[in-house]
Amino acid sequence: MNRFLKSSRVKWISSMLIVMVVSVGLLGFNNDDKRNFSIIKNLDIFYTLFRELNSYYVDETNPEKLIKTGIDNMLESLDPYTTYIPEDDMEDFKFMTTGEYGGMGSLISKNGEYIVIAEPYEGFPAQKAGLKAGDKLLEVNGVHVVGKASSEVSELLKGAPNTPLKLKIDRPGTNKPLTIELIREKISINPVPYFGMVNDKTGIIILNNFTQNCSKEVEKALIDLKENQGAQSIILDLRANPGGLLDDAVKIVNLFVKKGSEVVSTRGKVKQWDKVYRATKEPVDTIIPLTVLISRGSASASEIVAGSLQDMDRAVLVGQRSFGKGLVQTTRNLSYNSKLKVTTAKYYIPSGRCIQAVDYSNRNEDGSVGLIPDSLISEFKTFGGRSVYDGGGVSPDVKVDITKYGNISFALVAQNMFFNFATDFCIKNKEISSAERFKITDAIFDNFKAFVASKEDFKYESATQDALKKLKQTAKREEYYEKSKAEFEQLEKLLKLDVQKDLNIFRKEISELLGAEIIKRYYYQKGAIKYSLQEDEELDKALEILSDPSKYNGILKGTVLSHAGDKRGIK
Repeated sequence: MNRFLKSSRVKWISSMLIVMVVSVGLLGFNNDDKRNFSIIKNLDIFYTLFRELNSYYVDETNPEKLIKTGIDNMLESLDPYTTYIPEDDMEDFKFMTTGEYGGMGSLISKNGEYIVIAEPYEGFPAQKAGLKAGDKLLEVNGVHVVGKASSEVSELLKGAPNTPLKLKIDRPGTNKPLTIELIREKISINPVPYFGMVNDKTGIIILNNFTQNCSKEVEKALIDLKENQGAQSIILDLRANPGGLLDDAVKIVNLFVKKGSEVVSTRGKVKQWDKVYRATKEPVDTIIPLTVLISRGSASASEIVAGSLQDMDRAVLVGQRSFGKGLVQTTRNLSYNSKLKVTTAKYYIPSGRCIQAVDYSNRNEDGSVGLIPDSLISEFKTFGGRSVYDGGGVSPDVKVDITKYGNISFALVAQNMFFNFATDFCIKNKEISSAERFKITDAIFDNFKAFVASKEDFKYESATQDALKKLKQTAKREEYYEKSKAEFEQLEKLLKLDVQKDLNIFRKEISELLGAEIIKRYYYQKGAIKYSLQEDEELDKALEILSDPSKYNGILKGTVLSHAGDKRGIK
């Protein structure tokens, strides 16, 4: 480490001096000498601390790791969206913003000690080469991968387009390993995984994320539904969409509102981030009845689209209150091909409200953050005069309670029961009926129950058992447990799990999850979506509203009661 210090000390000192000088130059514009001195002082402390640590710490240290840890912890004290992106992570960052990467086009997951193919994307190299969900990866280009982490294997699978990839796999149902060779391609994931008609009058467009040019995909879907499939009303599904690029959010709103309409504005500490975003093109359709599906996982750009359309009384929102991310990030270039994604502003939708739900600027003494208090939540009005509120996400006009799954369903997913059963099912069944007609029959469900029963390592706790465990811990701390030990033991016996019984109790939700996993094996992602839309409460509610013009228009005009005017969207 001393060699490192001797060879790089001049570079370090020079770099730090440059940083200090630049800081003084930039901050001099603020004419705040005290603040400038504080920054220079603390940068000097940081440098000298780092120097002494490397010189005298008892064990060898990793300078890059130490600095990265320091940067990450510094940024974590601000908000979760201000992040440092080192050069090594640039490919992942590019994928998040563009939806593109070089590889074979498949999801992978950890299943025991193996990395398995979880879902090959239809039409991409993995699927075209014959890879199937459930295939276990043994080698990637000659590198043994059993026991490796998913992230390590993912890096081996990715690579420049037109480069070869040789995989050795263990396929369930075969006697010996298979070798599959393919050529990597530029993988571009369509942000609109599905659009189509859900009845004879209504079309649905599902948007998974706001990557570059996703607005073009939404526009193509909208035009196709209107002109080729006869859609007279539209459902835009933004459920669990985490957001992405603001520009594309504006363009999607523009499809449904007049040119020149204000969609969103941003305001920050630095005036250059104060900007008004307007619809700049002629819309596709400003009058077609429109509903937007949102959920707790709808965030950022999703909330701009949903909130703007709500503020302009252009769409009826159905579902649950959205996440509440009203912060805008800008990417700044750093040295050595790294970047800083920094929160620079808050966004405000047309009514004037900011839907940011968490107050990161005023932390509690323990460093935690909480929701913006009700006392600071303000009322705003949509263009038609309906009440809406800031500080708590976007509240739907029509609230649909979220489906709550039983603990057994979570355990079945987490322990790969659905996935592994579907793999066995496909070995025994070369084909099934269409995605729209496929059902989990009594025979299939009984086979699944037998499959779970055969797995001795399958374990789970019910919510009641979990509550009892916590009660026992509390009783022991307060010294009540020994006095009531017999009663606790009796209660434990009464609550002892019967897996087969619980499988029957939660059959409906288990069948839905199992069916979607099986359908994916035969009809890929589009098939799974078609299957899931058959049992969809939010979709059914949206269709009900669109089928009743008086109710649809009444909600938009405020003559029919909605939940948009409830603080935080709570009944």
